[in-house]
Amino acid sequence: MSAQKSILYAHATIITINPSREIILDGALLVTDSRIIAVGKTQTLLQNLPKDTQVTSLRNRIILPGLINTHSHLAQSLLRGLAEDLPLHSWLCDAIWPLEANYDADDGYVAARLTIAEMLKSGTTCFLESMLTHRSGFENVVKAVGESGIRGCLGKLVKFEESNKKLNIADPRDKDVQSMSISSMLEAHRKYHGSFNARLHVWAAAGTPRGSPLSSHLGIGEACREHDIGLTMHCAEAPKDLTIYRESYNCTPMEFCRDAKLTGPKTVLAHMVHLDLAVDLPILKETGTTVAHNPNSNLKLASGITKVPQMLETGVNVSLGTDGAPCGNTYDMFREMHLAGILHKGANFDASIVGAEEALEMATINGAKALGLEKEIGSLEVGKNADFVVLNPGGLHAAPYAEEQILDGGVNPITTMVYSCTGADVEMVVVDGEVLVSGGKLVKVDEKEILEAAKKSIRGIRERSGIKAVNRKGWKYI
Repeated sequence: MSAQKSILYAHATIITINPSREIILDGALLVTDSRIIAVGKTQTLLQNLPKDTQVTSLRNRIILPGLINTHSHLAQSLLRGLAEDLPLHSWLCDAIWPLEANYDADDGYVAARLTIAEMLKSGTTCFLESMLTHRSGFENVVKAVGESGIRGCLGKLVKFEESNKKLNIADPRDKDVQSMSISSMLEAHRKYHGSFNARLHVWAAAGTPRGSPLSSHLGIGEACREHDIGLTMHCAEAPKDLTIYRESYNCTPMEFCRDAKLTGPKTVLAHMVHLDLAVDLPILKETGTTVAHNPNSNLKLASGITKVPQMLETGVNVSLGTDGAPCGNTYDMFREMHLAGILHKGANFDASIVGAEEALEMATINGAKALGLEKEIGSLEVGKNADFVVLNPGGLHAAPYAEEQILDGGVNPITTMVYSCTGADVEMVVVDGEVLVSGGKLVKVDEKEILEAAKKSIRGIRERSGIKAVNRKGWKYI
């Protein structure tokens, strides 16, 4: 049996996000193996260290809980930039779905490695993958998670053939619909859930209801409840979605989810832009269902703005997600926090709502609650997993932030992180006590090799699908 390894991360500003919301100046975090053993003032923790503890000084740095991305598409990083400035219907039907239907061999593995590398370097330590298609290869993504050291919840897609002829939607992925069944999801859960020292969880990702029988979705809900499986779904994203629910099912989006048993404390519904608030917010609250807010994606695809202030006021748990690279362009959760902290002010003409603190909570402890992992991650507390990020706010873009001036009325570390910093300011990332990013560099993987593999894969996907980036109007290459 190997000896326990202890490291004291000292002399930092620590944003604990504990129940008292304590911010520790000149703080320290003691980690033994994969767990947080102590959190407090550096001088206090230095006085009683375990034998052979390594001390790492992090002066002028901020330590925060690892960021939790509750709506992401790992296989879509390869499609970045191929469907720009398109409305959602065209974006899906004319570009993304045909591209995804032409993944081959190791493309899903290459894409997952690229996405995970970007996530880690920008401070994400845990994610929920919201729709792993058959062609991406579930095993590909499992392998990438295992190798990388990140914590992940993989949503195995369960969908039914598009049957609503009024919508004029053709999904080329339906050729693999038999491989996206409830039974295949249950088999993936049996085989992979709890892998890699419980870093990997298997979820169900329900296809978006567009006219398929409610009974089919009820089958998903019942299977998840019977086997205690987390469930995620894209819901009420597009402007026409509320009308589709009413015309196809004679109900609101949340009435549908409730009746199909798709709600609950381990359900994450993404987007949730077009709701009947009077009906849907109480159902969200009563069922403990989480909303994954995706401000970047919803703005770029012109989907609208989720009513986050009303959700928070009602007591709904709201987390954050980046969505995929084709509609958000990055997996940088700092950018999502920034948008979440400013978007609703402008939309509501009220500068006081959804502030930096709420945005940070969405990206950390709220995300942990969404995944049913709030006892393990989401805050820096004794006994929790050592998942955390070290940020360097010393750049010109964050100046004149200075820890030594905070108590004299100087700049707040949380507003500095949310409104001034980006993922590029991340110096260190630790998951389960293991350092995965150090000095801003990936520790376990070869970044250059990941980049070259991505370029090779997307060339083949473009050629097989026939989908190419469109030249911009009035602009030409010479």
